Amino acid sequence: MKFTPAFSKTRISLILLALVAGINGCSKGPADQTQAADKANASGLAYVTRQDAGVSVIDLATMQVVKEFDVKAASPRGLGVTDDGKKLIVATRENASISIIDTATGAVLQQIPVGKNPEFVRISGNYAFISSEPSAVGGPPPKPGQKPAEEEDDDDEEKIPAKIAVVDLNKGEKVREITGGPETEGIEFSADGKNLVITNEADNTVTVHNIADGSLIKTIHTHEYGDRPRGIKVSPDGNTYLATLEYGNKIMVLDKDFNFVRTVDTGETPYGISYDKKGEHIFVASNKQKALQVFDAKTYEKIKDIPTGNRCWHFTFTPDDKQVLLACGKSDAVFVIDAQKLEVTKQIEVKDMPWGIVTYPKSMGSLDTKLDTK
Repeated sequence: MKFTPAFSKTRISLILLALVAGINGCSKGPADQTQAADKANASGLAYVTRQDAGVSVIDLATMQVVKEFDVKAASPRGLGVTDDGKKLIVATRENASISIIDTATGAVLQQIPVGKNPEFVRISGNYAFISSEPSAVGGPPPKPGQKPAEEEDDDDEEKIPAKIAVVDLNKGEKVREITGGPETEGIEFSADGKNLVITNEADNTVTVHNIADGSLIKTIHTHEYGDRPRGIKVSPDGNTYLATLEYGNKIMVLDKDFNFVRTVDTGETPYGISYDKKGEHIFVASNKQKALQVFDAKTYEKIKDIPTGNRCWHFTFTPDDKQVLLACGKSDAVFVIDAQKLEVTKQIEVKDMPWGIVTYPKSMGSLDTKLDTK
């Protein structure tokens, strides 16, 4: 069949238009995607463990949940991200392990047994340090006049010493253990990077251990000031260490040599604690106070109580230090707080008991520390 010249020209014109549109569409699509990715990478991502589910990923450019990671195990709690941002390490309580997750794909690369009731995760270079609670009793603080639960237990019952698991992330295996106190909770690195400073709930101590050989360097007893130490943080200048005393409603202040200095009154049941990047302010998540409290880091005077939600334990700054993200488990939300105005600006829905939160690039927070990029 022979087509007329007019029909041929029209058909050719339409084909050319379609090809141009397709080429333009293809060229704009990847460019738009790249720009969106660059924007997300510039602002960073936040990773939130959900104790009754997996991990939610928040795009810090939009403050929206953009991904969900299945950690292939129950009860994820503590988490940390490697210095290059390529792997997320998540402690999963029910299988006494950590899950190593590829942050690009969300795939679980490996699960490594670390010990009963793994809690905090801290990362230093190629090593992950994971606290555990083999003799955990938990529960609320005793009412006035009542004995703590542990005092009502059989006196002959042995409190099992906890182990800080040391995992070589290159080898993908636990290489050794450091013995802590019963129910180790928070982990912090000393300012010189040579020691671990840990909080031990069950025997009300803060202990300092040499990282290289695991030896116990010092024990600080907290009972005189308050029971159940939980959060632990070193100041950016390395001169001060802070521990929250959950059953004392206080912060315990230690100097650079781990000597007791003073206590600071907080709201009810303080847990997560962190300095801001400059070390000018201290932020404390007071669980039953339902507030993120802010203190002057020099005078320890309270600056403000920021009303929040229920069971808010852990928080992080954003990489630009302009906002704070607070995980509130029983509110099924992450609260977004302006770090200058000290006001809640948004709530991000994160269901299934959000527990811990960290960012990449790394930021100051109750579970991590901003990398020194000088």
